[in-house]
Amino acid sequence: MKGSEIRALFLEYFQGKGHTIVQSSTLVPEDDPSLLFTNAGMNQFKPVFLGSETRAYSRAASSQKCVRAGGKHNDLENVGVTARHHTFFEMLGNFSFGDYFKEQAITYAWDLLVNVMRLDPKRLWVSVHQSDDEAFGLWRDRVGVDPARIVRLGDKDNFWAMGETGPCGPCSEIIYDQGPGVGCGRPECNLECGCDRYLEIWNLVFMQFNRDTQGVLNPLPKPSIDTGMGLERITAVIQGVKSNYDTDLFQPLIQFTATLAGKTYGADADMDTSIRVIADHARAGAFLVCDGVLPSNEGRGYVLRRIIRRACRHGKMLGLSDAFLHKVALKVIEEMAAVYPDLKARRDFIDKVIANEEERFMATLDKGLALLAEVTESLAPGADIPGEAVFKLYDTFGFPVDLTEDIARKKGLGVDKAGFEAQMELQREKARAGSSFANVEAGQGSVTGMPATTFLGYETMKADARVLAILTLDGLKNLEKLSGGQGLVVTDKTPFYGESGGQVGDSGMLMFEGGEARVTNTIKSEGVFLHEVLVERGTLAVGQNVLLAVDEDRRRAIMRHHSATHLLQRALRDVLGDHAHQSGSLVDDTRLRFDFTHFSALRPEEIAAIEDLVNRFVLEDLPVKTTLMSKEQAMSTGAMALFGEKYGDEVRVVTMGDGVSKELCGGTHCRSTGEIGTVKIISEGSVSAGLRRIEAYAGLASLAHYRELTQTVAELAERLKCAPPEIFDRLAGLQTRIKEQESKIRELNLKIATGTSAGDEEGFSAGGVKAVIKKVEDSDIAQMRDIGDRLKEKLGSGVIFLAAPGTEKATFMIMVTNDLTATLDAGKIMKTVLSAVGGRGGGKAGFAQGGAENAALEKAIEAFKKAMRGDV
Repeated sequence: MKGSEIRALFLEYFQGKGHTIVQSSTLVPEDDPSLLFTNAGMNQFKPVFLGSETRAYSRAASSQKCVRAGGKHNDLENVGVTARHHTFFEMLGNFSFGDYFKEQAITYAWDLLVNVMRLDPKRLWVSVHQSDDEAFGLWRDRVGVDPARIVRLGDKDNFWAMGETGPCGPCSEIIYDQGPGVGCGRPECNLECGCDRYLEIWNLVFMQFNRDTQGVLNPLPKPSIDTGMGLERITAVIQGVKSNYDTDLFQPLIQFTATLAGKTYGADADMDTSIRVIADHARAGAFLVCDGVLPSNEGRGYVLRRIIRRACRHGKMLGLSDAFLHKVALKVIEEMAAVYPDLKARRDFIDKVIANEEERFMATLDKGLALLAEVTESLAPGADIPGEAVFKLYDTFGFPVDLTEDIARKKGLGVDKAGFEAQMELQREKARAGSSFANVEAGQGSVTGMPATTFLGYETMKADARVLAILTLDGLKNLEKLSGGQGLVVTDKTPFYGESGGQVGDSGMLMFEGGEARVTNTIKSEGVFLHEVLVERGTLAVGQNVLLAVDEDRRRAIMRHHSATHLLQRALRDVLGDHAHQSGSLVDDTRLRFDFTHFSALRPEEIAAIEDLVNRFVLEDLPVKTTLMSKEQAMSTGAMALFGEKYGDEVRVVTMGDGVSKELCGGTHCRSTGEIGTVKIISEGSVSAGLRRIEAYAGLASLAHYRELTQTVAELAERLKCAPPEIFDRLAGLQTRIKEQESKIRELNLKIATGTSAGDEEGFSAGGVKAVIKKVEDSDIAQMRDIGDRLKEKLGSGVIFLAAPGTEKATFMIMVTNDLTATLDAGKIMKTVLSAVGGRGGGKAGFAQGGAENAALEKAIEAFKKAMRGDV
């Protein structure tokens, strides 16, 4: 069977056992800051296991995309070296949320492996936790495994925990014996040996306890099942190969890479390792970029950068000097898009992101490798590469530390990590010292235990409500009353939108008997809306009835900008391609800001096309409809979701027109696109590599912008004493006149500068060679060269020395006429002069340039005289 058939077989088997097939979650964990990347099938079900979320099913199965290349789970240095380690892999898993438990988990696993996948039961071993008599008995009595092939192991190998506290339990692993010809070959080799003979293929976790803060294991009321089997491993077993890289999941990529490099896979061990690294890293790169991760110097982006740059270095070892990894990534897409269609949809974007990162690194790779060779040449075996050198490789040449470690390991060297960290800290301190901004965090208060606020803002902008709580503005203290000051107010219901999803919070008024308060902002935390208020009159108290009134003009302006972002996303994809998708946004009453994935600056005609398309949708006055449905149903209808955004089981889908725009969105919107008004793009620029930003106005904000521009044009026409259509011609005429006058002024300055006046020019002869020293005032480098050329013409044969004081440093030039360059060298004379005054510079035989402190100008002139007399 092919790997793709094994994946399908697994899912079909469990679907037949009443399991819901759940799509793989993205590699960027949703709402789980404890994880850098999704690294196991259970990650997306963590809230279900913890009891904080419920699903419509109690049995699930999935094939989950996983990455282990950073943090606690980091396999990077072993990738390509061993037969099993990967940065990207797929985890097959079946899950029970309080439904079936050990017996069915065990029998399902054995049935699938032995009766469906046809593995030889004589090659299968089982491990259980040393205390788990129940699992031991089920394997022996229910399945019929020989007790001699059931091994009891301790907590290290056979006990799983989600964290220090929380759900945990024993686990049971199914192990495949690859035979005595694989692994260490020792007669005493067993399941606990670290060699490859006994291969763990499936881990069954029996989540039956809850560990409290005292470390006590308390039985869970609804025990659950979490299992994981690596697709790459089970494919290797079924296909009868000893390495995952020899399966059909990797071989097309390996052969493609070998062909690119002009190599034969299997001919050289070191080259084979490099080819395997590239095949693996191309998979990780393609999937990470597809899921919204972009190369950067921090977090997930830095891991991606390390993966791409590590592959680049291995490509260099294969003789690949131009960008190549993006081509291998395209091969990944070709192989895997049938199962993961997002790869095909974002093909061009993935290609551009990886190619761009490769090209950036390739530009510095050779210089970095040369520096590394120079540093390591004098080091004894076992020594550490100094931290300063490691930092320079990182900071100047873009070498991730683990790449330097890879190279050092090959040479039998280590890396001074402490020294590197010290250099990094110095850099951070400089950055902090250079920043004029303090880091301020606004407290949102503790809202734990408060009921979720009922939001009425989709239907109305005014509502009666009751005050449930009042907090200090920092959220640290609860108050009973508030008068004449600021605070946070929680009500049972509200028409005020709480800041979220890129839309700012509403403002307005809160009125109560005997007083009123101005609402300056609204924020949201854990489903509770907090109104930031300033009590202007009276005393507000907990339990009081209030009237909440949103500032309608401001809200409508926000709605116009929010609805415009949806049309903008559609227009961007139509004009630039499907790779362009939203990466973030901010909409308020004054403008919209929209971040999107794209790799180059937009051309003026592209901006115009996008603007035209958005405004065409506005003029068509398309209806805007909102519908509540399940996330799965929404995605199946083609609704777009924002990467990294956390969505509940039920989502709000905003649709504009018939297929013009359909997005998951909880914001407030216009009733039709005609209400948006004119949309005007005012800027487009770069945020980071592969990420662009557009800012635009909509509705009355656009009108104000046009009015301001019209006024500016009118004032400009008045100053130029012409009609507005004549402005460009009038400016062109002025520019021509200015250019002519500047040319005349420049010519006059040259005549003045090359003329002789007391004290500014000195001539002398040394050994028959004429020399002229000229002090030049108020001249730039180009003017100095012009003056020098004029003096050379005037002199005929000789040496010119020009000295010009500047605002901070003096500039010097030495020119030697062509007839003397065989015997006199301007560069050497300049070096002699500069060494005498502590300056820097250099040049060639005919021309040299340098600089030093202004105070050294006279000393430099004397040094030139001495140099001339000494040389001649």
